[in-house]
Amino acid sequence: MARNELLELKVQFLEYLEIERGRSVKTIENYDRYLTRFILFSKAAAPTGLTERMVREFRLHLNREPGVSGTMKHKTQNYYMISLRAFLKFLRKRGFESLDPERIELAKVGSRDLDLISGGELERLLRAPEGGALTALRDRALLELFFSTGLRVSELCSLNRDIDLSRDSFPVRGKGDKVRVVFLSPAAKQAIKKYLDRRGDVDEALFIQMGKNAKASKDLRLTPRSVERLVKKYAVKAGITRKVTPHVLRHSFATDLLENGADLRSVQALLGHANIATTQVYTHVTDKHLQDVHRAFHGKRRK
Repeated sequence: MARNELLELKVQFLEYLEIERGRSVKTIENYDRYLTRFILFSKAAAPTGLTERMVREFRLHLNREPGVSGTMKHKTQNYYMISLRAFLKFLRKRGFESLDPERIELAKVGSRDLDLISGGELERLLRAPEGGALTALRDRALLELFFSTGLRVSELCSLNRDIDLSRDSFPVRGKGDKVRVVFLSPAAKQAIKKYLDRRGDVDEALFIQMGKNAKASKDLRLTPRSVERLVKKYAVKAGITRKVTPHVLRHSFATDLLENGADLRSVQALLGHANIATTQVYTHVTDKHLQDVHRAFHGKRRK
């Protein structure tokens, strides 16, 4: 089989992402899948063989590919283009002649609708774990911590029980191995303390499995899937008819901050977004705030 220099360079690029850029294993796997598919489709063997025409034909191929609900969404297509653009930048940095990464444009996607729950629904959700059983104490602490910190579900699951509750904040390692500080509300601190005071095990994880699942598992740490099921269960119990996920609680955290006067840059830092553009999905909240300001203060001198 003929040597494919592009596939070999792709491996070097993935190693660069992992070692020098600190990207997660999941991100590396996704980039590998996207780039391998493009390289095989293009039939190019070297960086100089990549052309705009190849990219355009690949985009047409993706756009016409049947998906679960019709053809592939533009947002998913953009993942391929983002990975290709990053790969081309890597090639340029290494001195290879190839297609200009700036020639890769992303498809326009519609504005994203946020899945949100009302303040009343959020309160019912946080109160849903009732009683003094250890599972209820764990679940109450988990929900309060979600809303207090806006953590991603993977970040929450990776926490250990050695959180210093005498402080109002603690560091968390997020995407790209970046560390940020998140803050504990009085309700979250109280719920976590009650839960940890009742724990009789020595497992290092903050949130652990209990009951049948714990007996059948060597690793007691709750998984993101387990947390998703817990949140869904309590949403149903709280009488919330719409879909509620850990990410919905993250949205609620950000929305609550903005509605109470926080600026986008601060919310960006608290959420751990690398780019302010990601946080701008919440501008509908600030727009509403500006509308309220306009109604309250504009045109008062007119009769």
